[in-house]
Amino acid sequence: MFSHVMVGANDIEESKVFYDNLLGVLGAQPGIPVPNLTGQQRYFYFLDDATFCISEPIDGNPATSANGSTIGFNVKDEEQGKAWHKAGVENGGTSIEDPPGVREYDEVKIFLAYLRDPSGNKLCGLLRL
Repeated sequence: MFSHVMVGANDIEESKVFYDNLLGVLGAQPGIPVPNLTGQQRYFYFLDDATFCISEPIDGNPATSANGSTIGFNVKDEEQGKAWHKAGVENGGTSIEDPPGVREYDEVKIFLAYLRDPSGNKLCGLLRL
C-alpha cells in the first residue's frame, strides 16, 4: 500500500546521525543523499521492501511533527527493540510514553518502544507477540 515514508528535518545532518544509528539497529545502511531539484537535502534509507526518507522542507519553512501521528518500525525481537530505543536516545532522540516493554490489550500482546526524533516526529518500535 505504501511506497515510502518521508519526514521533515530541521537539522538534516543531526537527523541523519539519529536515523543512521536508529535504523542501523534494524539492518539498514546509512542514509543515501538524494538532493531534490530545488536544492534541499534528503537522505533515503532502504531495508527489505521499505523506504524511509528524511528531508529538509521544500517550502523553506521549519519542519513540524504531526500531532497524533506515529511511524512504526518492525523489530525482530524484544532485544532489538530495546537496542533500537537505546540507539535513538543516545543519538538525539527522546524517550516518550512508557518505557520499552510488552503491553497486553485483551487478546493482543505486543512489544512497544516509543521515541521522538530530533525534529519531534513520533516513532515506535513494534513486535507482535
